[in-house]
Amino acid sequence: MTARIFKPAKNAMQSGKAKTREWQIDFEPEQPPAIEPLMGWTSSGDMKQQITLRFETKEEAVAYCEHKGIPYQVIEPKESVRRQVAYADNFAFRRGEPWTH
Repeated sequence: MTARIFKPAKNAMQSGKAKTREWQIDFEPEQPPAIEPLMGWTSSGDMKQQITLRFETKEEAVAYCEHKGIPYQVIEPKESVRRQVAYADNFAFRRGEPWTH
């Protein structure tokens, strides 16, 4: 049972950054998923895949894993690069292609 400690990425469907400031612990699967013969659904008997723990800091998450004796892997977050774009740039003369409706 190995744990991954990481900061979750921003939701691609929304512009907000809710729930991305906390550190999260997810557990690696211990068993491969199996296909049920009756319905063909994918299932697993591994209940630790359903557990998600959230912490305010990376140090708290690491301390939790060390206290419980859980081997862990820390994945550092990649900072997103924000490009400053102004609405007026849509109408600038230096624009590569002409602006039309």
